Amino acid sequence: MEATAAPFSSIVSSRQNLPSSSSIRASSPASLFLFQKNIGNGNRKFKSPRSLSVRASSSSDSGVTLLDYGAGNVRSIRNALRHLGFSIKDVQTPGDILNADRLIFPGVGAFAPAMDVLNKTGMAEALCTYIENDRPFLGICLGLQLLFESSEENGPVKGLGVIPGIVGRFDSSAGIRVPHIGWNALQVGKDSEILDDVGNRHVYFVHSYRAIPSDENKDWISSTCNYGESFISSIRRGNVHAVQFHPEKSGEVGLSVLRRFLHPKLPATQKPMEGKASKLAKRVIACLDVRTNDKGDLVVTKGDQYDVREQSNENEVRNLGKPVDLAGQYYKDGADEISFLNITGFRDFPLGDLPMIQVLRHTSKNVFVPLTVGGGIRDFTDASGRYYSSLEVAAEYFRSGADKISIGSDAVYAAEEFIKSGVKTGKSSLEQISRVYGNQAVVVSIDPRRVYVNHPDDVPYKVIRVTNPGPNGEEYAWYQCTVSGGREGRPIGAFELAKAVEELGAGEILLNCIDCDGQGKGFDIDLVKLISDSVGIPVIASSGAGTPRHFSEVFEKTNASAALAAGIFHRKEVPIQSVKEHLQEERIEVRI
Repeated sequence: MEATAAPFSSIVSSRQNLPSSSSIRASSPASLFLFQKNIGNGNRKFKSPRSLSVRASSSSDSGVTLLDYGAGNVRSIRNALRHLGFSIKDVQTPGDILNADRLIFPGVGAFAPAMDVLNKTGMAEALCTYIENDRPFLGICLGLQLLFESSEENGPVKGLGVIPGIVGRFDSSAGIRVPHIGWNALQVGKDSEILDDVGNRHVYFVHSYRAIPSDENKDWISSTCNYGESFISSIRRGNVHAVQFHPEKSGEVGLSVLRRFLHPKLPATQKPMEGKASKLAKRVIACLDVRTNDKGDLVVTKGDQYDVREQSNENEVRNLGKPVDLAGQYYKDGADEISFLNITGFRDFPLGDLPMIQVLRHTSKNVFVPLTVGGGIRDFTDASGRYYSSLEVAAEYFRSGADKISIGSDAVYAAEEFIKSGVKTGKSSLEQISRVYGNQAVVVSIDPRRVYVNHPDDVPYKVIRVTNPGPNGEEYAWYQCTVSGGREGRPIGAFELAKAVEELGAGEILLNCIDCDGQGKGFDIDLVKLISDSVGIPVIASSGAGTPRHFSEVFEKTNASAALAAGIFHRKEVPIQSVKEHLQEERIEVRI
């Protein structure tokens, strides 16, 4: 059983006298990160790495201490640890760090706020002492970056100073998309220990900043990864480990990494399952549109050009299954990510949407790939006049198991205002959430409709020559963005919206197409190419997939990083594995 004492993050919140809500956990980063001071500590003098002794852990067989400072989705690592049979003790004081037998630090969010929390609470000093004494430690993602001397993210900001080096942003001028999102390959060095069972298979990354190998830190490095350049993907020194990727989101491969850390005396696997990972893979994403049906049950549905009702006398909501069950099956089938789109009637009070929150909580117990949720994530005021920021809404979704949140209509309004004024107010949900959690945690969902025109100068938006002429022989079209589930057109094009939201802090674009939705005739290649060629962040192609060939087509003809489908998976017309096998045959890298 998990320890019942409150996690350290809730204590931080209470000490800071930050605002709270009965609907929000005290540990939510919506409260925790209202302060944004870049407080750094001086670099500590550490023992020479070579002098650190490797001593046997005195840990119990089934307990692990977790440092949860209140940012992002740590439910996933909790669930992974429970799945592996371990109980969890939450850090409440710096002393809990010093007394830990095993310590896991799942850093999530941005560098500066994280260091701010660690310094304000005495955690930084305790962490440095714990690591200096060669105690069993595993840092994850930001939990690796914080070990370095400093970061350029909103900085420079001083880090813990354990490892020589500066954490910098990926160089997008090298032709790569930033953030680095997806399943990539590791180049594992010798004596990596916790990576012994990875076996040339993909692991999941999501980050914009990285540390570079150097002569000064080479003795720490246990693996590297290539993404435009070689960066540090894991470190090891004695009992101290840290990884840039997310083992709790890397499927069975990631669970093997956690298992190796928790059971360092496990006998070596004779031969780990081998894969063919060599570079960043194209992702295949399963999408579940979730809403209540007319009986009040939460179901997965699928629209035909966004109409989710059956064309029958009953005109009932199309029911394609239960969301938790389907998500679990897609995980087993090999989906690289699961995306939930909340299209229920709870939009007036997103934090009251307990069914959707429960879907996330239950799904994340057994699904160890990234989960994205969208729908109703915005600022709002409830019927009693209580104001809730989009940060509070996002925080509850993150704490319930979401790794990324998807913003739709609210991002359209923010982009329109930004294009009109040329000013970033910092007040939009997109800007607020991106600032606190990092842009890699924010997806913008674009719902455009094709509008044919006779000449490129007919409208003040980006117009392209289309592959298939319009009904009256029109050779040109622009893509009008919509809000409210496609019901309302807006005076902004998909091209203009994509450029604006990238500037405002989006880390990824989910590109739908109302014209292709549910048609099974393939993705709108013209649209996907337009947007993926215009932005430097990853683009997910959505709407229209009907065969495995449609996936290879969109990857071959555009710069899409991922492709998403719903109906063909729900109706079992095309299994996920069939899509991946086809992509392999076409020599397109995928995770198997």
